[in-house]
Order: sequence, then structure tokens, then C-alpha cells
Amino acid sequence: MKTVEKSPAEKTHKTAVVLIPPKTIWPPIQAIRERHDKQFRRWMPHVTLLYPFREKEQFEQLVKPLAEVCQTIKPFEVVLSGFDFFRHRGANTTFWLKPEPGEALAELQTRLWEVVPDCSEVRCFGGGFMPHVSVGQAHSKRVFQNLEKRLSALPSLRFSASHVSLIWRGDPPNDVFRESVRIALGSGRRETVE
Repeated sequence: MKTVEKSPAEKTHKTAVVLIPPKTIWPPIQAIRERHDKQFRRWMPHVTLLYPFREKEQFEQLVKPLAEVCQTIKPFEVVLSGFDFFRHRGANTTFWLKPEPGEALAELQTRLWEVVPDCSEVRCFGGGFMPHVSVGQAHSKRVFQNLEKRLSALPSLRFSASHVSLIWRGDPPNDVFRESVRIALGSGRRETVE
């Protein structure tokens, strides 16, 4: 595997490497996100693997080493069967769906991170990398309880983790993330999306 050496100054919050569930399972996720997630417009449902990432202009040189990693990881089934939350200052809380198996997602993230070791921000939390699909934020106990109740009623959602996506966004008002490249797990096949 080839490591791409770049300085941390070349990272940006306008790009990421993510795992995107298929649109067929988006409706119940989006119904909650539309009401509770301040990032609903900017991000699609996803599991963040590398963020911030490298400038979009570097995607072409990064696709090959990332594809070499993806080629060695077989597709696997992911189940969004529970939820959890991150507590922030005060009563602020971020809710998320818990993708399992967490170990497979952590292995995927680690292998991708080894290509760009300076893109380590998602690994820098107390518990290390925590795979999750954010669905909203609560800023009060009442909103917290309402969102907790809605998430408890959500059925388990399943999908195949078959590829990772390199995504990017522009400056406002063109700041909605969009896929640029998909890289298939198991084969490393690359597909330009845009």
C-alpha cells in the first residue's frame, strides 16, 4: 500500500471519504434528519471514514492507492439497529444511528487512513474512531426526549457496504456535498459519479 505524503495544511473540510447507504433506505433516516439535523441540506446520510480530507484536485492521485486498499476488503452487510449520542457542552447532544459490525467499519477506516495518515481527525476522540450515521442534534431535554423516542421506534435498516465514496462541496451557496468517485470494495473498481 502506498502512503501519499502531504502536509496537514492541504486538508479541507470541503471533501471527505464516506460510506453512503443506498437511497432505498434513506426515507426513515431523512424524515428524522429533515426535522432535527442542522446539516440535513449539506450532507447525505453517511458514515464518515476520512474528514477533513484532501483538496478535490488531489482526488485523481489518491484514487489509485485508496482503490488498492478497497480491493483487499470484501463487501459486508451493515445493520443500523440502534442509536446512541454524543454529549457536547451544556444540553447539546448529537444523535446517531449505530452501524454494525463496528469492527468491520473500523478496519475499513484504518486501512484508508493508512494511505493518508494526516487525515486522522475522526480517530482523535477518546474512544478512537466511532462509526455513526448522524441524524440530529438536541439542544434541550424536551428535544432530546422526543428524538430519543423517534429513534427507538425506527426499524433496523440493512444495506451492503459495497463501496466508499469521495465527496466534495463548494463554497456557499453551492455547499452541498456530492459524490465524485465511488471505489468498489472487493474489486477496487473506480467509477466517476459526477
